Amino acid sequence: MGKDSLPIMKILFVCNGLMKGNGLRTAVLASKARLIEAGMDVRILSSGNDDPDDVQPDYCLKHYVFPIFEPLIAYSGFRYAAIDRNLIREAVEWADVVHLMEGFPLEAAVVKIAEELGKPCVGTYHIFSENITSNMGLGEFWPLNKLINLWWKRAVYDHCIYIQCPTWTVRHYLKRHGYKSRLKVISNGIEIPDHAPEQSEPSTSPYRIITVGRLANEKSQITLIDAIRYSRHANEIELHIAGKGPKAKKIKKAAHRLFEDGVVKHDPVFGYYGASELDDLLKTSYLYIHCAKVEVEGLSCLEAVKQGVVPVIADAKLSATSQFALDNRSMFPVSDSRRLAEKIDWWIEHPEERRKMSRKYAESTRNYDIRESARRIMEMYEEALRDA
Repeated sequence: MGKDSLPIMKILFVCNGLMKGNGLRTAVLASKARLIEAGMDVRILSSGNDDPDDVQPDYCLKHYVFPIFEPLIAYSGFRYAAIDRNLIREAVEWADVVHLMEGFPLEAAVVKIAEELGKPCVGTYHIFSENITSNMGLGEFWPLNKLINLWWKRAVYDHCIYIQCPTWTVRHYLKRHGYKSRLKVISNGIEIPDHAPEQSEPSTSPYRIITVGRLANEKSQITLIDAIRYSRHANEIELHIAGKGPKAKKIKKAAHRLFEDGVVKHDPVFGYYGASELDDLLKTSYLYIHCAKVEVEGLSCLEAVKQGVVPVIADAKLSATSQFALDNRSMFPVSDSRRLAEKIDWWIEHPEERRKMSRKYAESTRNYDIRESARRIMEMYEEALRDA
């Protein structure tokens, strides 16, 4: 669908914040850039960033400080926006289609005003309720998860004509929870170059193993740390953990204990990196490990695979990331450190197979090109306008 064949549509993205380190920010900004490139007018309604030099929304709401839990929320790379109905009305009046990125009170307020003004809404399901409850230590407490999902459904998502599901895992989850809106499986996508990047030869002694993600319960970095204790090649491994989050202190302590106990020769490295820095680190990594128990899509894994890093991914009921694995050698049962150690050892002991699969993995990411995602999202907007 070419730029000239599309009417200029005005799209309003709604989310609570655009903080660095939040995967939602990455998805929103990348989608906005691609949609504008395709000839659409796109604006964002959210809370502002504290850094005046950072990206700011077009409609800037105040930050709502959540009682008691605000430190945990902030440490998780999130914030809530205060509801300003006058500003919301101004933003919704401007838009042709309202695209809701979450199911929180801000989006519930936006939905009500959109319905008053006759503006169609679509939504994207970016997080499971278990992403939230896991940070409270209640990830397995199904009554709370069910209650959160019921509120999201009734207050926000039942008012959307379409819901974008980043993966089939999300679609099945929403079907199980009785969501009635029309469900479209569309990846959030990543930037794929026209020509595959040159693959760097990763270090083999020590073997650099990397994981990327928020340092939080549901990401389960502890599984990887424990796996290294069981590895036959532990003293040849250089562990890199990229990210920040509420469990940073606990995870760093467990990782450094590997060095203190003499399990590894190289003290694990922690860092929070910009995109280019992370790409450079990934290019020299031997394996990428993804242990998350709860994950809507897992684009950090896909970014690693794009660089030709062979992944080993947890196979979990509520994690869609295992869809990126090309065979069982790149999967292990969730939370099973011993099985993960076996997979790591196998790849270390088969460098030629790893080299061959590196090329295959890099090529596989072309299925997740953000340009194709943007094209399908534009079709969803057109359909929503017609159906409205």
